[in-house]
Amino acid sequence: LRYLFTQRGPFLIQFSSPICILSVKKPISVELSCGAGPVHVVLEPDHPLLLECHLGASESPLNVTWLRDGVLLSESQTIRPLSNGSLLILPSSTDGQAPVGVEGGYSCLSTSSTGALTSRALTLHLASLSRFLQDPEPQVVPVGGTARFECYVDGLPTPSITWEKDQAPLPAPTQPLEPSRYISLPNGVLQILGVTKEDEGLYRCLAFNSARKRFSQDASLTKLRGSLNTITIQYRVVIVAPPRNSTVVMGRPAVMECMAQGEPKPFVSWSRQDGKPIATDVVVLATNLVIPDTRSHHAGVYVCRANKPKTRDFVSSPAELRVLAPPVILQPPEAVSLSRGNTARFVCNSSGDPPPALRWLKNGEPVQSNARVKTQNPGVLLINQLRLDDAGYYQCIAANSLGTACATAKLSVIVREGLPSPPRHVLAIPHSSTSALLTWDPPEHNSDQIIGFSVHYQRTAGSDNMEYQFAVNNDTTELHVKELLPHTAYTFYVVAYSLMGASRPSLPVTVEMLEDVPSASPQLSLLSTSPTDIRVMWLPLSLQLSRGAITRYRIDYRALEQVDHIYSVEVGGNETQVTLKDLKPNQTYQLRIAAGTRAGFSQSSEWASHHTPNLTQVLFAPTELKVRAKMHSLHVTWQPPPNHTQITGYKLSWRELDGEELANEEKPMINERIQQIKLRKRVKHHEVTGLAPDGLYEVKVWAFNKQTEGYPAVWKGRTEKTTDSLPPLPPISVRARANSSTSIWLRWEKPHFSNVRIINYTIRCSPAGIRNASLVSYYTSSSQEILLESLKPFTSYEIAVQSNGADMSGPFSSTVEEPTLPDRPSSPPLDMQLSALDSYSVLVIWRPPLEPNGVILTYWILYTGNISHPDHLWIHLTHDGSVNSAEVQGLMSGMRYYFKMGACTEVGVGPYSPVKDVLTPPKKYGVYVYDSCTAICLLIQSSLIHTHCLWGVGHRNSQTYIHQS
Repeated sequence: LRYLFTQRGPFLIQFSSPICILSVKKPISVELSCGAGPVHVVLEPDHPLLLECHLGASESPLNVTWLRDGVLLSESQTIRPLSNGSLLILPSSTDGQAPVGVEGGYSCLSTSSTGALTSRALTLHLASLSRFLQDPEPQVVPVGGTARFECYVDGLPTPSITWEKDQAPLPAPTQPLEPSRYISLPNGVLQILGVTKEDEGLYRCLAFNSARKRFSQDASLTKLRGSLNTITIQYRVVIVAPPRNSTVVMGRPAVMECMAQGEPKPFVSWSRQDGKPIATDVVVLATNLVIPDTRSHHAGVYVCRANKPKTRDFVSSPAELRVLAPPVILQPPEAVSLSRGNTARFVCNSSGDPPPALRWLKNGEPVQSNARVKTQNPGVLLINQLRLDDAGYYQCIAANSLGTACATAKLSVIVREGLPSPPRHVLAIPHSSTSALLTWDPPEHNSDQIIGFSVHYQRTAGSDNMEYQFAVNNDTTELHVKELLPHTAYTFYVVAYSLMGASRPSLPVTVEMLEDVPSASPQLSLLSTSPTDIRVMWLPLSLQLSRGAITRYRIDYRALEQVDHIYSVEVGGNETQVTLKDLKPNQTYQLRIAAGTRAGFSQSSEWASHHTPNLTQVLFAPTELKVRAKMHSLHVTWQPPPNHTQITGYKLSWRELDGEELANEEKPMINERIQQIKLRKRVKHHEVTGLAPDGLYEVKVWAFNKQTEGYPAVWKGRTEKTTDSLPPLPPISVRARANSSTSIWLRWEKPHFSNVRIINYTIRCSPAGIRNASLVSYYTSSSQEILLESLKPFTSYEIAVQSNGADMSGPFSSTVEEPTLPDRPSSPPLDMQLSALDSYSVLVIWRPPLEPNGVILTYWILYTGNISHPDHLWIHLTHDGSVNSAEVQGLMSGMRYYFKMGACTEVGVGPYSPVKDVLTPPKKYGVYVYDSCTAICLLIQSSLIHTHCLWGVGHRNSQTYIHQS
């Protein structure tokens, strides 16, 4: 069997078909681990696949479990778990049929006494080849013109495509060095240059892989009467096949096609829109660019430009190449061994396109966030107050649509001898609705070694509550805890500390805070179903606003003509509406509501006005008007009025009220501020948007018909407030000091005043003046200093620090700027060029290094006549760092010299450039200096195509010019 890895890199494995079929076939082995490796594999005919689980939990795993798409895998005719923990997948069942249900994402879980680990997922595909999704189309081309056929087929492994003319391989050039006019591109395009009468015929493409082979439909090429010269508009240049925007998976080939036509034949050049040079591994095939092995640096916008020779006339066409990449772990988490009670922090950074999503596993199971365990973006896992059961294997899993990557770190929790026992008799007593007194007794053992306590508390209800901590001196055993929420249960525990470490946590104690009066009142909806009643409706308060169990509601109302006579009605806390009866028709009433707990009533709502209908025949107001207020919108719902058969539709209006309108309910409404819409009869809800937070609004809904308009149902209330908590202030006294050429020490102080407790800090760091957000780095620190590492030498960085609270972040501090120290250059001088001026001197020209890492003080030019000499035997010349050329004299005529260069900063010299050579001419010959034009011969040969090409290639302004000779 012949096995061929057609894809480089850890992403895709493809195997070629066997040359012959043997009775016993050795399985192809693929290792699944939590490191770099393939994420896709193709199961080809006659090739069994062996998946081996190597996760390193121990030398002999206790158990290996296999999963497909996250579900436990069961044995079948084609899937067989082996005794050594491997998984054998057969390419066909016992009856010779293709396997069914084997495709999917495979992973293994390895369990040992020290923990459990899961592997990255490996997606298994069956070999396949689709029918042609695009067949070539007939072409009619003049003599001397260009023909283009295209076919497209999908398959795994990636199918190879060749072309045939009249069911035979394409004709080869008649002369050995004659360039082929047939250009076959990997994307299924055939270009025929300079069409002749002999090119007429039927063309088809052949696609094949290990699954099968297919032929496309035939397409004819017919010669058009006349020649290109007679039908082409003089001097006109046209790009007949422009490049297309394309998306390619990393490691697969990419094609940028560009075919131009004109008379005379145009020059075609390629460049990148960002000004960068085209990568050296890009292959020029005729006037097309072919990237055999696509990488991330190939991504960008490529511009094809066609010029009419000896003129400034040109046309251009851009196209973007996007390179998708499976996830890669750039910064894996590191194994840590910490004492009980400490904080573990794992950091995992990844890259990929699309950007991968990160998740954490502990012993093969998803990490559940709680008060102690928090996941922070980007890729940070924090575990506070470490316990023994926190020990195990933690894995960072990065996943996108192309695959997964993972990295593992082991957490060990150390318990030392002589630690204090946990505090005893913890007791929490509420003092008010927002404060409690927590007391405890010292530990029973080693209490004389205690240096302090830490108090921890969180809300009992919920699974992802923030845990708060307070440090307490060893001379006290109580703490007055404030700023708690009324009518909320809290769980407390205490930890003792000695110089040796932390004790186990005390037994937790739970206490429920006292009730308080509600902090707000409900919002009212009002309507009349008859001339003598008003139905009052409201929505219950949230738990946060009620601050206790609502036991009753009080509704106050008064006639506008008798504001001194206020009537009140109380209903139970489980009611949400009440009807006021025996009122006067055609009368304006004002109403308000207050909610009450055992601690008392809240402040009453603002007065809301409602006008009862008169006794004549009218359209009553819609019933059950309910409004759910959000921060920027109101969701309004209602039901039809009792006499709904008489209505045609509804009208809904809303407006924002101000203080003056609240003080004078009889003040006429200002029409410009009222917004009104018409709704059909069957509509019973509407969303009012674009509102301001904490704004007081009035909403009215009424029915109408062709003769009249009905009475409105009215709601008046406020939109939700923005969060009451202000963000924490930024740190002060931010100071930066360069520590090395790649690191900066950053220190700061807490703000003098802060209305929230600061949990940690976020540091923003970027090269000065940068505008690309992808070059901005963020770091997290729980202390007031951090060493910023992996920076660029001799680069000025802008740094700012942000304070983070429990659920909000504040603004960044003022920016400080600090440069890293200089270093040796990381790269040599660029583009060293050698030109013999005469028989005894050579001109050396260069450009500065791409990464100088400091001020270039001098350039070193080394040359020798014997390339095997060590560096100390080469002749050294130094030149000032401000120049980019030098004349080397005193050479011998007719001799080959080898040159290389280095750049030097105050730290030292950097790497040398690649060696180049130059031949000084003999004394009796003159020297002719050629321009920078080089002849390149590309020989492309396969079993079906023989191509000999001769091209003139010139380089100018980061462009590559290709012209067929």
